[in-house]
Amino acid sequence: MTNDLDILVRQAADEDPLRALEATAALRRELERMEAVQVRRARVAGLPWAQIAHAIGVSKQAVHKKYGGRRI
Repeated sequence: MTNDLDILVRQAADEDPLRALEATAALRRELERMEAVQVRRARVAGLPWAQIAHAIGVSKQAVHKKYGGRRI
């Protein structure tokens, strides 16, 4: 997967604006997926919402709203 991310990062800097936009959107989707996995891991490990929120730089309410309804 790291290789795929490296490719997307390079493509996001492409001279062709459409290719760069497509790569940027793909990177955003992958990062969102990765964040969700890590939040789920943190919750399974028993970490409180406040600590998770601090780690990703958002409020406790924001992280709970985004991920709180998901089943672990």
